[in-house]
Amino acid sequence: MNLIILNGEKMEKIFDGKKTAKFGTENNPAIVNVQTEERLKELESVFEENGWKYKIELAPDKPEDITDLEILLNPLKTRIAEKKVGRNEPCPCGSGKKYKKCCGK
Repeated sequence: MNLIILNGEKMEKIFDGKKTAKFGTENNPAIVNVQTEERLKELESVFEENGWKYKIELAPDKPEDITDLEILLNPLKTRIAEKKVGRNEPCPCGSGKKYKKCCGK
């Protein structure tokens, strides 16, 4: 663990430079808990169909937890930032003035 001193205070370095493995791979398998044998076979087929690595625990006394599978099935979409109006560009309101003289005040 590395320590960083900032303004006289000790702080821990959180990022150690190691990359985490991609989800659903050999190094980072999806972990799922199910209650029935039937559900286990159903989820196994989904994982095999997509080629994901997984660990399924059959525990009738625990609640079902398939959040890892849901993450793999519905990956986060990349957000595209909206282009900002520069201060010296024409104002988008259509006045003909520069943005800094019109709506940018």
